[in-house]
Amino acid sequence: MKSSQISKFYQLNRLERLNLLKQHQFLTDKIYKYLEEVQLLDSDVAEHLIENQITQYPLPEGVALNFLIDGKDYVIPMVTEEPSVIAACSYGAKLARDLGGFQTVNQKRHMIGQLVFQEVVDWQTSLKAIEEQKEALIQYGNTCHPSIVKRGGGVIDLSAKLLENEQGNVEFLTVYVTIDVKEAMGANIINTILEGMSAKISSLVSGDNLLAILSNYSTESLVTVTTQIPFESLKTNDLSGQQVACRIEQATKYAHLDPYRAVTHNKGILNGVDGVVLATGNDWRAVEAGVHAYASRLGRYQSLTDWQGDETNQCLIGSLTLPLHLGTVGGAISVLPGAQANLALLGNPTGEKLASIVASVGLAQNLAALKALVSEGIQKGHMGLQARSLAISVGAKEEEIEAVAKELRQVKQMNVQTAEELLTKIRCDKK
Repeated sequence: MKSSQISKFYQLNRLERLNLLKQHQFLTDKIYKYLEEVQLLDSDVAEHLIENQITQYPLPEGVALNFLIDGKDYVIPMVTEEPSVIAACSYGAKLARDLGGFQTVNQKRHMIGQLVFQEVVDWQTSLKAIEEQKEALIQYGNTCHPSIVKRGGGVIDLSAKLLENEQGNVEFLTVYVTIDVKEAMGANIINTILEGMSAKISSLVSGDNLLAILSNYSTESLVTVTTQIPFESLKTNDLSGQQVACRIEQATKYAHLDPYRAVTHNKGILNGVDGVVLATGNDWRAVEAGVHAYASRLGRYQSLTDWQGDETNQCLIGSLTLPLHLGTVGGAISVLPGAQANLALLGNPTGEKLASIVASVGLAQNLAALKALVSEGIQKGHMGLQARSLAISVGAKEEEIEAVAKELRQVKQMNVQTAEELLTKIRCDKK
């Protein structure tokens, strides 16, 4: 049976985990073999992905479990150096399963390109000319990249706007071009279309085309994810589930009001989001920039999530909307074997479905972090997972790592000195 609920997965070794994922039908023989024997990138591939290459920089990859998204089970690959991220995501997803997991809605999947003009002779006349020639300009834009049009994409809309400077004088005219890039990330497609349209629009505005560039603020690629958590699932030794739900709601309200808290609140969401974006070969820098801009869309930086208690149905309701334009073909995705393997692990999703998966991970991560924060505190779980990293940092090897980590979790002061002392004791006991 294909289920992402796999008990005690973290206790297995790497090959045992791969075998179990294969048994649960998440890995084909081909992808299993790749993951079993995975090596660093071929030197030729690495050389063409970066300038001045001197080496390769490996990061660990793991999988988040328990995810049920739009009625389908997922095991989700994540690349991160932070031990607590995958554990938190898996726990948040487990809490969400009881009432159906995560439900998502993708509003659209389009991107925006910008043509920016300055030193325009007549601003209003130029603006009117663009509006009157809108349909002709859209048609012309589609001649600039015939291959994307053949795949069903291309320019689908166009608008123009005058921008004033701080003194209230018009300084720029911007043409916003909405483009469907299908399953690609789309940067090269958009920039090619914009540069092709530049001369045509310049003749209408009689000004200097300062910029022709895509925007990473993907407001035409919004995805919303929601979930419901039974109060009963949230209870702790000291608090009822209803009390925990109320505290999560209040903590979120605070993150809407205080940008200092909102930044850390949203960074936690991106802990999950970035891990999947990186694992699938997408541009995590573009995603982060767009997400932070979206968090400021109402005039101040605030929480990206909303959590509210539902007394009638005895559950906590959460939602998250993100601007996410993710690709499944082209660019680095097409040359990174790891990205291709991870997309296969996810069932080779469309760009829209990948956005749904990523947003669900973000909401799960936020839920787990908030529950810890408002109940037992963030350090108990976080530092428990950090114990292994601390053990490694003082030189623990193989089975010593878990032995030192286990002892570290029992002490009041978890630090390098204590870890060194524990490692020395463990080694002495072996002799």
